[in-house]
Amino acid sequence: MFDPSDPQFLADPYPVFADLRARGPVHRHDGLGLLVAVSHASASAVLRDRRLGRIWQDATPAEQFASFNLLHRNSLLENEPPAHTRLRRLVSSAFARGHVERLRPSVEALADRMVATVADRIASDGHADLLEHLAQPLPVAVIAELLGVPESDGPMLVGWSNAIVKMYEYGLPEPRRRQAEAAATEFADYLRALAHDRAAHPGDDLLSHLVASDLTGDEVVATAVLLLMAGHEATVNVIGNGVHALLTHRDQWERLVRDPSLAETATEELIRYDSPLQLFERTATTDLEIGGHHIAEGEKIAALLGAAGRDPDVFDAPDTLDIGRHPNPHLGFGGGVHYCLGAPLARIEIAAALTALARRLPDLQETEPPSRRAEFVIRGFDRLRVTA
Repeated sequence: MFDPSDPQFLADPYPVFADLRARGPVHRHDGLGLLVAVSHASASAVLRDRRLGRIWQDATPAEQFASFNLLHRNSLLENEPPAHTRLRRLVSSAFARGHVERLRPSVEALADRMVATVADRIASDGHADLLEHLAQPLPVAVIAELLGVPESDGPMLVGWSNAIVKMYEYGLPEPRRRQAEAAATEFADYLRALAHDRAAHPGDDLLSHLVASDLTGDEVVATAVLLLMAGHEATVNVIGNGVHALLTHRDQWERLVRDPSLAETATEELIRYDSPLQLFERTATTDLEIGGHHIAEGEKIAALLGAAGRDPDVFDAPDTLDIGRHPNPHLGFGGGVHYCLGAPLARIEIAAALTALARRLPDLQETEPPSRRAEFVIRGFDRLRVTA
């Protein structure tokens, strides 16, 4: 079984996933303390079977993680119906396809402006960090605008988000756990103050709408934090992992440069090829069977999304990057009642970034192998230095 802290595995987990898939759709991982589903069919079943739920368990000792636990107890991501249904209904209209589609021109303009900054940095310094100047600021700027959060606070929000999501990794050292709780406290305090201001001075933004709804104060804060974190973490890593994949598969990069209309199918392929979220847990609420494996009530099972995305039973030549691949039924945005609310917006952001890069910087290339973060669940780079 794989070691999620092994640098060699983190560099390229996909051969290990292929070996596991060949031996069966579901396996027990004693190190993680749960079952893992590695085939597309079994991972899809984990995400969609209503006998498996998101059952939140407080980080312990609970008294040392009051803010982290508060944010998650009140999050739609960590609740099942009917609480999930109520929370999701209140925010889903903001992410409806028609509403998000109206944001496309402003997202494209924002992406173009940020790629221009990348180009200016390359012109002046000879290189630029694509994460710092495009992948990180683009999604946080978009979701901050939607919520009505000042764009100038973006770097602060990113820092808090990066610290909090470390808690989703396994075997996190105690100092990093304390940093996550401190970030959760600061993030919650920031959103609580902003929500208080919106209650007195409402605007035409999502946070004002949440404050005016029947959500509790804690639910408003938790929902806003979730949207900011989810709207940032996945998209930044799709852009980072995806541009790296394109620049190391030069034929596909040049294909995109020749035909920017492929940006939308390229977005789906980059999510499939190197998933930014590798693992998503569920807990059995009753005994059931998945992939021929018995799962007892209370037992945890995880869908390995990266493994599902390379399943040869579903994807032809799954280890080949093909930006024109269609259909592309990847599971990168989850499935079932917890399917990612922000998927339409994320797709627009990623396609806008790819289109702007291909148009403005057709000769883009890496200056060095990128620095991979030593984390498994949320897969991404520390930096991605490029030139042109």
